[in-house]
Amino acid sequence: MICPECGSDKTRVTDSRACTDGSIRRRRECDDCKCRFTTYERISEKAIAIVKRDGTVELYDRNKLLNGIVRACTKRPVSLKQMENIVDEIESSIRSDFKSQIKSTALGEMVLDQLANVDDVAYIRFASVYKDFQSAQEFADALDKIHSRHK
Repeated sequence: MICPECGSDKTRVTDSRACTDGSIRRRRECDDCKCRFTTYERISEKAIAIVKRDGTVELYDRNKLLNGIVRACTKRPVSLKQMENIVDEIESSIRSDFKSQIKSTALGEMVLDQLANVDDVAYIRFASVYKDFQSAQEFADALDKIHSRHK
């Protein structure tokens, strides 16, 4: 591992711990400049392809999904950890079904299911973009769905 401070490749691991998301957290120290830093290792898994509405296929990008959720949760009482947990659960669900491809519509529904349990406003924000509301009625229908869930 290369030291982020001095660029030396003479670093050593001082501590390793398993994280709840399946990654490994390693504390490292540079032998040259004594800088301490943390790295996270994640098992490289089989790529997932997303089949878009127009039929094009693109590789799944965790950051793209997380960014969409972050945008929906802006100025809401939802922590980054909760958002990362949503992405982790979605990835886990896809992989547990042994899928190498998933339709973007199915992925969007998975996000909506997760957001419905976390924050109603974030759910509506994500739904309005994902479902491309074209009228106030579509927006009202989404609100009615939330209201019926709380009864």
